[in-house]
Amino acid sequence: MSIAVVMVAAMARNRAIGARNGLPWRMRSDMKHFKAATMGKPMLMGRKTYESIGRPLPGRRTIVVTHDRDFAPEGVETVASLEEGLRRGRAVAAEMGADALVIAGGAAVYGQAMPVADRLILTELALDAEGDAFFPAVSDQEWREVSRIVHPRGEGDDAAFEVVVWERRR
Repeated sequence: MSIAVVMVAAMARNRAIGARNGLPWRMRSDMKHFKAATMGKPMLMGRKTYESIGRPLPGRRTIVVTHDRDFAPEGVETVASLEEGLRRGRAVAAEMGADALVIAGGAAVYGQAMPVADRLILTELALDAEGDAFFPAVSDQEWREVSRIVHPRGEGDDAAFEVVVWERRR
């Protein structure tokens, strides 16, 4: 079975994905979507993203890319590079019987993983946000949109949003 590399992110209209190591919005509906998209799969993320979450998420295996050899939170695997993380993530996905490895941020990890990603699941928020971390541009030459689902602003949401799925052109 082939293990897909899937990047999952929420971003504002200006591609902002974070500010001061946190999210610059509240989006309860997107948190439910994120949980559904990542459940039962290994998640690969950078150390700062992991620290902003603060714990391993239930039902998923967390692999953290870090250069800090002393960083070893309980219930988390650490790797020294994206390449090592991709190898380990694919192996963990196979162990779990999952069809995908999820890249869950932050900006540096998304940027490094963009050339090897097979699919993007992007929540496009109908808001502008000040940020210091941004999602890479998605080129129509490299990616094709395969679905777009419009969601109205729900309870606990700062904005309406659309979930857009892109697949790499082969």
